[in-house]
Amino acid sequence: MTGLVVKNTGSWYQVKTDNGELFECKMKGHFRLQEIRSTNPIAVGDLVDFERNADGTAMIHIIHDRRNYIVRRSSNLSKQSQILAANLDLVALIVTINYPETSTVFIDRFLATAEAYAVQACIVFNKMDRYSEEETKLLETLVSLYSSLDYPVFKISAKHSTNIDKLMVFLRKKTTLFSGNSGVGKSTLINAIAPHSLAKTGEISAYHNKGMHTTTFSEMFELLSGGHIIDTPGIKGFGTIDMEEAEVGHYFKEIFKVLKNCKFANCTHVHEPDCAVLLAVKSHSISLSRYNSYLSVLKDCNEGKYR
Repeated sequence: MTGLVVKNTGSWYQVKTDNGELFECKMKGHFRLQEIRSTNPIAVGDLVDFERNADGTAMIHIIHDRRNYIVRRSSNLSKQSQILAANLDLVALIVTINYPETSTVFIDRFLATAEAYAVQACIVFNKMDRYSEEETKLLETLVSLYSSLDYPVFKISAKHSTNIDKLMVFLRKKTTLFSGNSGVGKSTLINAIAPHSLAKTGEISAYHNKGMHTTTFSEMFELLSGGHIIDTPGIKGFGTIDMEEAEVGHYFKEIFKVLKNCKFANCTHVHEPDCAVLLAVKSHSISLSRYNSYLSVLKDCNEGKYR
């Protein structure tokens, strides 16, 4: 039998067939022996073949070829990655200016990974109803920055359903991965656009102003307007993975655009003379925050975290 993986708890998988039947499956042990640098060889969004056993259990024995996938490396692991989802049309990063704060380094690492794995990305700024005047100014600055890089950007309040209709139109007929820091409101947003899903929501820790994990496994929800959303556990840190030092600049759109004008072909864009990237930073055509994010990823490469 063939089906779509719609839930991954880490120990078993829920697989949905074309006729809507759901099966709880395990995977055969040989998947764990393959040279896959991942903690989860099977991911939500995978198309798989499975067999039903006489006792009612089911075993996945084939993973179909993936159209694409996206991974993350935990910030405290150097060699392990996690496949967040497979066969995607879009990744949507849910961001909050505060309650909790999402750093620009986190945003840029996520976008660089999406570029590396050739998956379209958009940014959803949530909780716009809660921001002070100063926070709203920062919101507009970031919206302007990422819009100028041709990333689709949405400003919403999931709690009050502000601008949810515009986002729903954009998500229609797409399979979209939702990701973001814990507490940014992913579950509240899913409930707003797919109320039949009843995604679990949680509170913010007032002491740390950080989100408490509410999603403990990855799950796919169907949109009534067509398409799917894949919800993933909230991420506290985002480590890009498998990037060579010379490649990092390729995954920052504005850096890639000008690096061909550098004097040296092997320019690292850190200290070299006649570096087009450094000149662009100096003239503010490349933002300092984006450049600092580039340096952050480059530092990981130099420390050998991807090897």
